Amino acid sequence: MKKQLSKMILAVLILILGVSGAYSQPQDKPAATKSTAAQAATKASDLVDINSATKDQLKALPGIGDAYSQKIIDGRPYRVKTDLLNKKIVPAATYQKIKASIIAKQPKS
Repeated sequence: MKKQLSKMILAVLILILGVSGAYSQPQDKPAATKSTAAQAATKASDLVDINSATKDQLKALPGIGDAYSQKIIDGRPYRVKTDLLNKKIVPAATYQKIKASIIAKQPKS
């Protein structure tokens, strides 16, 4: 009975150590995740400034056509890019498409 209990305890300890060893190993992230993160870090120079962009620059954004580009121009100035939603210039779905590509720069005083 004691031998059987000792073997059972030893088996449980080995199982626990094996599982904890597997969790303590660093997980390799897929290469696609790293490249996606690099693409997400868009340079400020690549962003379209909604306070100074031309109608053609705005129309180049996904989901922005003649009407929305004119509404953006008419609604200037913007304090932050979320003003496009707050002022109801563009719908939320369109904003989700362009939010990584735009910025609302403030004029230097």
